[in-house]
Amino acid sequence: MKINGYFNQSCKICRTEINHYKKINKTITWIDIISDEKALIDIKLSKKDLIRRMHIIKNNRVFNGLDAFLIIWSEIPRYKILAKFASIPGIYHIGWLIYEIIALILFYKNKHLLQNE
Repeated sequence: MKINGYFNQSCKICRTEINHYKKINKTITWIDIISDEKALIDIKLSKKDLIRRMHIIKNNRVFNGLDAFLIIWSEIPRYKILAKFASIPGIYHIGWLIYEIIALILFYKNKHLLQNE
């Protein structure tokens, strides 16, 4: 089963986290949305949408934000318990809110990447 992950390599926090996942899991193909122009065509989303949240495509379905992390974590044996925990109603909603706040901050920090749009 093919899984593609779309992330912003120019964001230091994003890059650090994804590099960690790359080291411990080889089932996800990671695509930098900034340097790979084809990414916009493949996922059919705007650069703004891709910078705003991380995205995963699994089984031709697009997941973003916390749902993308749940896919990633479920693919990594030592993170499967985290995926299950974060999927619990209530915990999921708190995690979703935390992700959205952090992602919004990182989006504004990286918004300069859209100046050429």
